[in-house]
Amino acid sequence: MNKYTVLKKLIDGEETLIIPDAFNPLSAKLIEYTGFKAVQCSGYSFAMAAGYESEVDVSLEENLISTRKIVESVDVPVMADAEDGYGGPEDVSGTVGRFIDTGVAGLNLEDQIPDGKHTVSVVDEDLMMQKIIAARETAEIKDVPDFIINSRTDALKSTDSREDGLEIAIERANQYLSAGADLAFITYVETLDEVKQIVREVKGPVSIAAGLQYNIKNFTLNDLQSCGVARVSLPTLLVVSSVDAMEKALNLIISDELHTI
Repeated sequence: MNKYTVLKKLIDGEETLIIPDAFNPLSAKLIEYTGFKAVQCSGYSFAMAAGYESEVDVSLEENLISTRKIVESVDVPVMADAEDGYGGPEDVSGTVGRFIDTGVAGLNLEDQIPDGKHTVSVVDEDLMMQKIIAARETAEIKDVPDFIINSRTDALKSTDSREDGLEIAIERANQYLSAGADLAFITYVETLDEVKQIVREVKGPVSIAAGLQYNIKNFTLNDLQSCGVARVSLPTLLVVSSVDAMEKALNLIISDELHTI
């Protein structure tokens, strides 16, 4: 069974797919070694590992190189982070085709406007649907019909009203699924009640990001599985844990040296 079909079965299965994000081959190998069934690449993690200020500083070429190295380091399916497709619908076909050539089994495609700022804004809904259509057509041309397109919307945080933002995000998620996406990924979900509403109202598999500062105390992985979430990503777990561990080790060494002087 090819990796495209394996990933599709994992997402469509009854068990929630827990998928940590890798930032290099070593972290990807650890994800596989400890028993996780798939690996997610993260533009944010790539940026942190490279010492960049923001993921917008990670070029398409850098993303492709990092993604290919991760794919080649593991046997489980890998999902790429294609950001916004690196351009309009006319650019998405080339972008998706190049990611498919790295050997990934799927990718994230987002509607957020990448500006490197803390504010969140999203592109026109119809424009995003055109990107998804282009991505799906590319997968068909490449003869990988089971290729997974995870449509991400940041609409929840794009308005002043959280209630309105959630409604917009759910509406967008359904539109993206109708355009050919396999998954609906709504970001910035904070509470279990929001998760339940999303699962209830989105007409297809749902993806949620967990373990983040704004939601880590509000629900568990078991909660998400009980709600029927299809896929849970852990977007900062490994890169942040690595930084924390390195800082702790270095501080222990320098503290010991200073103590013995």
